[in-house]
Amino acid sequence: MPLSQGIIQVYTGNGKGKTTAALGQALRACGHGMKALMIQFMKGSTNYGEVKICESVPGLKIIQSGLPTFVKKFSPSEEDLRLAKQGMDLARKAMEDGKVDMLILDEINVAVDYGLVNVNDVLDLLKKRPPCMEVILTGRYAPPEILEIADLVTEMREVKHHYAAGKEMREGIEY
Repeated sequence: MPLSQGIIQVYTGNGKGKTTAALGQALRACGHGMKALMIQFMKGSTNYGEVKICESVPGLKIIQSGLPTFVKKFSPSEEDLRLAKQGMDLARKAMEDGKVDMLILDEINVAVDYGLVNVNDVLDLLKKRPPCMEVILTGRYAPPEILEIADLVTEMREVKHHYAAGKEMREGIEY
């Protein structure tokens, strides 16, 4: 059942849980028969738990548009730039063909901050959003222009994190 009215959601901030919140929204939508597409910017590892399980969730598709390595801020490789452009092209196509009810642009805010994607291209994309499509943008450093156009903004704030105590990333929890 498609939405009668979609909104633009943003999950940002330095705290943990932005991608997880977006995936929770996708699971909820798919549970009601909707279709959700998550495009992951700056991520290219198939070892993420959500990538492993998404094929078993009817209506959920995840496409990675990044390398499995870290991007060098302000000095991305040509491949980083090409993959980010590919992600934006996929997002435009998803908006144009209207085959999904929910479009998630995972880590798009970081991609903008790192110079992989121009904020004006993201704003242009959001302005072309079909009224019945839910769009979710995740990642730290959400630009003020994106916060302004959004209908819902949630900032995850880190109060305490186990990384500060030297703990490693845990499979199934952080990835």
